[in-house]
Order: sequence, then C-alpha cells, then structure tokens
Amino acid sequence: MTFNAYGVWAIYRFEMARALRTLWQSVVTPVITTALYFVVFGGAIGSRVQEVGGVPYGAFIVPGLIMLSLFTQSIFNASFGIYFPKFTGTIYEILSAPVSSLEIVLAYVGAAATKSAVLGLIILATAAFFVPLQILHPFWMMAFLILISVTFSLFGFIIGVWADGFEQLQMIPMLIVTPLTFLGGAFYSIDMLPAGWRTVTLFNPVVYLISGFRWAFYGQGDVAVGISLAATLGFFAVCLAIVMWMFKTGYRLKN
Repeated sequence: MTFNAYGVWAIYRFEMARALRTLWQSVVTPVITTALYFVVFGGAIGSRVQEVGGVPYGAFIVPGLIMLSLFTQSIFNASFGIYFPKFTGTIYEILSAPVSSLEIVLAYVGAAATKSAVLGLIILATAAFFVPLQILHPFWMMAFLILISVTFSLFGFIIGVWADGFEQLQMIPMLIVTPLTFLGGAFYSIDMLPAGWRTVTLFNPVVYLISGFRWAFYGQGDVAVGISLAATLGFFAVCLAIVMWMFKTGYRLKN
C-alpha cells in the first residue's frame, strides 16, 4: 500500500485551518497567560529570588513556562482533533477512507504538534520582551521542543480516543498534567527543595522533560541531559505503542 500523502495533507490542512479560525483561543490567550505569569512570578518571586544557578530568575522560568503551554496545548489540540469526529460521527468516514491508521495519526498528531511548537516559539519571542534570553544549545532546544510536542500530541490523541465526553478531555490535563508541571521544577530548581522532597520529586516524569529543555537554554538542569532525553524518548515510545494498540483493537474507535 502506497503512502497517501494527499489524504494526510487534507486532514493536516483541515486541523491547521481550525486553529486559524480559533486564533484567539489558540494563540492570543496562551500568550496573555504567559505575560501574566511573568508579572506574577517575575515580580513577586523574582524580587526575592534574584538568581537560580547563576541565571536570573525571570530568565530561569522561561523554559518552564514554554513547557507548561506546550504540554497543555499539545494535549488539547490532539485530543479535541480526534474526539470531535467521534462526537459528530464522522470518524467512520475517516476510518473507511483509503487512509491507513499510521497516516491518520501522522495527520492529527502532526497538526497538533505543529500548532503547539509554533506557540512555544511565539511564547519564547514574547519572553524576550521581558527578560534577556540566551540559548546555548539551539539545536537541542528545537529537538526537545519538537519531540515533546509530538509526544504530548500522541498523549492527547490517546485521551481523545478514550474520552466519552468533553469533561474527560479536560480532566487529565487539569487534574494531572498541570499539577505535575507546577511540581516538576517549572518555576524552581528541585535542588532548592529539602532532600526528602527532592527524592519524591524525581518520581515526577515531567521533571526530566523540563530539565532537558532548560539545559538547552543554560547548560544546566536538575538531572543529566542524557537521562532527560531517554525519559522523553521512553514516554514517546509508550504513547506510540498505546496508539498502535488502539487502532489494532479498534478501542473506542469502531464502537
């Protein structure tokens, strides 16, 4: 079976067009939220914590802010993208079209990852207006940005297939992902925690993603960059395996 590039492009273009129709929700709102984070955290905490590991606090939190938006937007874009056809019943048309399961995932996840990665770069540009930034490893910054966007888009795709209602689409991002991000060193270094809490925090998988991304900026992280990369690739592999299983069994896709 040949690769159906036209089918992938059609789904991808449709999903990207939806983002343009909801530009305020997709881009403007996250950017405004990020600016408020700078005002609150940079003003309230930055006045008391001048530097973290030799990096000004305002600049230190930039990777964490980008990751917070990246996690939530990747999940939202991918989960809503696949859930809406289920909700309207058009999922059966997609499944019966001459498009393979791999091509469907590639289109939906690719569009979601593109939107969240572009948003991450917009937030990065916004942050430059508030604090001086440096990116010591731009290649690895982009690599982590794209890899994490794709990984959490796969995770969002899983949530979209699993969800039975719009409430479930928001449940995992709101009750699990966002708290783990706040507790995963997005706005502080885990080295600032007492030894016991530091050990507990290392069981939070988000720590490794944020640490690797921050290393690309400042050459330092809470854990070794190799461990961060391995953890990110491991999460990606798990999400990909679950998506493949869902299509193989037809889990909540064909019934």
